[in-house]
Amino acid sequence: MNSSLYLHIPFCEHKCIYCDFYSVAPNGGGTADYESLISRFLPALEKEIEIRGSDPRFQVPYETVFFGGGTPSLLEPSTIGRILGLLASRFSLVNGAEITLETNPGTVDRAKLEEFRTAGVNRLSVGIQSFHEDDLAFLTRIHSAEQAMECVRNAYAAGFENVSLDLIFALPGQTMERWRSNLQAAMKLQPTHISCYSLIVEENTPLHRMVASKQVTPLAPERDAELYEFTIGFLESQGYEQYEVSNFCKPGFRSKHNSRYWDHGNYLGFGPSAHSFWNGTRWWNLSNIMKYAQLIEQGTVPVGGKETLTSDQQKEEEVFLGLRSSGIDFGRFKKRYGSDLEQDYREVINRLLESRLATSDGKTLRLTSRGYALCDEICTEFMK
Repeated sequence: MNSSLYLHIPFCEHKCIYCDFYSVAPNGGGTADYESLISRFLPALEKEIEIRGSDPRFQVPYETVFFGGGTPSLLEPSTIGRILGLLASRFSLVNGAEITLETNPGTVDRAKLEEFRTAGVNRLSVGIQSFHEDDLAFLTRIHSAEQAMECVRNAYAAGFENVSLDLIFALPGQTMERWRSNLQAAMKLQPTHISCYSLIVEENTPLHRMVASKQVTPLAPERDAELYEFTIGFLESQGYEQYEVSNFCKPGFRSKHNSRYWDHGNYLGFGPSAHSFWNGTRWWNLSNIMKYAQLIEQGTVPVGGKETLTSDQQKEEEVFLGLRSSGIDFGRFKKRYGSDLEQDYREVINRLLESRLATSDGKTLRLTSRGYALCDEICTEFMK
């Protein structure tokens, strides 16, 4: 199985109220400070790539590169091109590797998208979240609905053939009609891939504080479930296959990069807060640009923490990740862990099959659309 590379670009024009990913924005300090952080970060990122690239353990084929954040599309296309060139010189990228750039409407125009395409990016993940202006204002997004639609149209005009959209549902007070109109608006843009996430109130975010102070009332769980089940049915009727709890695609357009995570494959992460997973060991970088850069300038990898999973922990993660995505391969599971999942959990599996919450061809156990809606509860059955 080929491996993957992830690059965390920790800069935003504005920090959204619901986001708990590590990033910095000018509204958190002066513009001069912000620019100095960027100029300190980029050389450090390149140095980290060189350090990891000199390690013989990581000289394997890589099938995907993913620029996440933050807002990677804030960077200049020439900068993305330079980073991709450095990756290609230090790691073995396979021919036709999937190279994704997370993109926010309002940060790109057609010319910039064309330059990203020329730089080597061949897949865009566009963070739209909603096509309603009041939703965008609540989420503190920096773009308008029209800018979101224009961004996708420009992406196709710029030569991109693989474009994914992100939408958020279960916003406070959201009705079925409003969510349906979001999905209908997305369909008019004909994305090859769409990710639909329920709004999660993460700790240490402004949204969490707003909920705690009762300024905001989250949508009731049963309404959240109704919107999710509608989403599955609607997108399937439009020709999208669900291959993970929150992800849908046209045939042939699954995210290879995210599938690597869900398949428990190896990946290397670069940049502050980036995570890596390699042969059962997981580590993560410091979530501080200045400390990250300082360590790298000293020739030290900026690891903030590390854990080596036991065999039982790896088995649990593989079950959880497999049920969330394209299923659990019984043969591969037995080969990896010496455990016959089909026999050990025969009673649980039979209940899932009888309830039509899962299907099995004798080789793979996979949740159905109804099963995805109950994924967390089903996973606990395998953890007992």
